[in-house]
Amino acid sequence: MLVACLASLSVFGAVRNRSGIQLSGYKAVRVHYGRMNKMIMSVRINGRPANLLVDTGASQIILNNDFAESAGVTPFQRAMNQVRFSVPTQVFRMGSEINGQLLPVGLAQNIAAGSMNFGSNPVALRESAHSGADARDEDGVLGLDILLRHKALINCRTKLVFFKVDQAQRISLGPVAASEKYTRVPIQRAETGALIVPCAIRGQPARLLIDTGAFVTMLHEDFVKSLGFPVEPTRISAQFGHGASKRINAAKINDLSIGSYRMSPEKFGVAPLPRFALQQGDTKIAGILGMDTLYICHAIIDLDGMNLFLK
Repeated sequence: MLVACLASLSVFGAVRNRSGIQLSGYKAVRVHYGRMNKMIMSVRINGRPANLLVDTGASQIILNNDFAESAGVTPFQRAMNQVRFSVPTQVFRMGSEINGQLLPVGLAQNIAAGSMNFGSNPVALRESAHSGADARDEDGVLGLDILLRHKALINCRTKLVFFKVDQAQRISLGPVAASEKYTRVPIQRAETGALIVPCAIRGQPARLLIDTGAFVTMLHEDFVKSLGFPVEPTRISAQFGHGASKRINAAKINDLSIGSYRMSPEKFGVAPLPRFALQQGDTKIAGILGMDTLYICHAIIDLDGMNLFLK
């Protein structure tokens, strides 16, 4: 029990104690923040250095075509409906649908980050969604296929991601989280695989999608207006998938609860979210829980215990 408590403290207290980044049964990888709150992990793909956006809103690894070509990752050309890889319980189609768009799929022979080696992995290939200075920030996306397979612990505040390497290792974060004044919010997985948490605004229950790839928390415009909140224009715009950019409005929400965690009054982004984001299988969400809120609330995303810790 003492070992479990010390291990848990290394997750919650790594900023205060730099020697505390060791977590029994896990390997820690540092991340940094780029423009627009982007959580970036430095990786090596087929030996070539790359920067990937850590994105819990993406179902799998995605590489920009220009980087993929330089790393020797090319689309599969086999004329068959499905290609099966040596990844347990996973089947990858020749084309992978991301945000409503069908993308070609290739195979990265080796993916590594810090001392963590993820081995070979199928990757979706895309045209770069960015231009100009932002294009240098990232070469692609590290998605849920890797994060879930290795039961990642993502500490949004301390800039550390822990990957589980000993599946027999069990740690209990709940008691230490409570002692550190964190609130535990259970994470559910929608039919699409998306990570969902319950929320409520003015007593109206709803759900939010946990998306570390989103730079701001954004609520669906119709939902906000139905609750009677006034919205005001901003100069910020966002692009959903490869669709046109949309201007983001803002609304001050003074009674948002995420699970049993009560947020302080804050302005949140408001926009008409696309259907592929709103409808996660049979589950409908009211918004996206993005990096601004996750960072401010010291969020820890536990993909082993399937809990979100906030304070």
